[in-house]
Amino acid sequence: MAYQVAQSRCEYDGTVIRVRVDTVELPGGPADREVVEHADSVAVVAVDDGNRVLMIRQYRHPARQFLWELPAGLRDQPGEQPLETARRELAEETGLTAERWSTLVDLRPSPGVSTEIVRVYLAGQIKADDRAGAPEGEERDLQSRWILLSDALAEVFAGVITNGLAVAGLLAAGARFGLIGGQSRPAEAPWPDS
Repeated sequence: MAYQVAQSRCEYDGTVIRVRVDTVELPGGPADREVVEHADSVAVVAVDDGNRVLMIRQYRHPARQFLWELPAGLRDQPGEQPLETARRELAEETGLTAERWSTLVDLRPSPGVSTEIVRVYLAGQIKADDRAGAPEGEERDLQSRWILLSDALAEVFAGVITNGLAVAGLLAAGARFGLIGGQSRPAEAPWPDS
C-alpha cells in the first residue's frame, strides 16, 4: 500500500525528465520526496550462435565518458508495446533483427528517485536488417563489438562494464546460459571514474 501524497509540485519539466516534489504522509510525519519522472525503457541482450553478445559503446555525458552498454532505448512512441520498442531499438542502433525473443529481467534502476522501469530482453537468431538505413542522430556515433558472453561477464566483475542495464542484463543472461563464477575484486578496488 502506497503512502498518501498530501501535495505535489513540479520543479522542472525538461525534454527527457520531469522533476516533482511530493509531500508524503509517512508514519513519522510528512516528508518531501523528490521524484524524477522518466519514461520506461528497454534493453536487449543480443546473443549470436557463437554465444557472443553485442555491446555498444556510447558517450554518456553525466559520466563524462564512453560506456559499454546494451542496445537500449526509451518507450517514447505512443501505443508502442515494449517488445516493439526493443525490436526498433535493436534495428536503429545496430542494424540487426532477431527471430527469437524472451524476457530476461525487469528492473527499477533507481527506485529511490526515479519512476523508470526497464525490461531487458534476450534476443537470438540474429541477422542483418536489410531495411536498416544509415544511422541517424546520436546513433551515428555508436561503436559496437561482439564479445563472448563469458568475457562480458568477466568485464562486469572487473568493473569495465558499469552501465546498470548492461550489468543486470548480462548477469541475467549468464544465469540463463548456466555461466557461473566471476572474480571478486578487493574491497579497496578503485572507485569507478566520476
